[in-house]
Amino acid sequence: MIPLQRPRLDLLAITIMLVLCTLWGVQQVASKVALSQGIPPILQAVLRSLLAGPLLLLWIAARTGRPGLARLVAPDGSLWPGLLSGLMFAVEFILLFTGVQRTSASHAVVLLFTGGFFTAAGAHLFIPNERLTPAQAAGLVLAFLGVLVTVGQGGGPSTLLGDLLVLGCAVIWGMTTVLIKANPALQHCPAEKILAYQLFGALPLLTVATLLAGEMHVPEATPLAWASLLFQGAVIAFASYLAWFWLIARYPAGRLAAFSFLSPLLGVVAAGLLLGDPLTPWLLVGLVLVCAGLWMVNR
Repeated sequence: MIPLQRPRLDLLAITIMLVLCTLWGVQQVASKVALSQGIPPILQAVLRSLLAGPLLLLWIAARTGRPGLARLVAPDGSLWPGLLSGLMFAVEFILLFTGVQRTSASHAVVLLFTGGFFTAAGAHLFIPNERLTPAQAAGLVLAFLGVLVTVGQGGGPSTLLGDLLVLGCAVIWGMTTVLIKANPALQHCPAEKILAYQLFGALPLLTVATLLAGEMHVPEATPLAWASLLFQGAVIAFASYLAWFWLIARYPAGRLAAFSFLSPLLGVVAAGLLLGDPLTPWLLVGLVLVCAGLWMVNR
């Protein structure tokens, strides 16, 4: 049974979100590394789901003492909205991994986490107890402006398609989060069941997309690429998403989404340090705006 939602973020939620933001900021760098080392983009999404799925079943079995599948198939009215969330999850990552191939890691991570803006806006419109006050809405806009400032100058026509694909992923990510919060059946699902819908429900569409893209082959990848994929599957797709769904069942989605604006700042720094993406003076200005916006949303 999911406990009653808490009205504001406590120290536990803030700490978990800071860890998640750090991991998600590094995620696009890891995807770019795996891509450069031999693993095609959409195939990455398939392989990481295939890795995270069994880990999830083992987690459920260890936590409940029952086989993971028995826990997941118990009827609770969440099947169809859960499968819809899985299809949306698949589209997210088709857009994301294809977009990352066509733009820089720093651009991708900044644009991806505009998803927090769409989550908060959707929660305000469709979840009655998550309305934003004018001051909170202003804080969200301020944090969003901080992200835009951090981008600095655009990459020009050469990265426009990739930027648009990643932005499309952000829109669908926000819509998926609002679906989970607004649907009564999904709202009362355990976090592991929601994650199972995402991982297993996305696999058929991801597999078809991989076949259509001509990526369904054993890649000649380096050990670094496989290490990156292991990080994406075990840490990101399994552990971080499980923690995220646990959080959104217990805390206001809009306030959690506001914290996700920290991820692009951390991701831009990681892209600069690990991939040589340029770090601009706008980063400090963006950081100040994001922190000010977060304070306004969560004070």
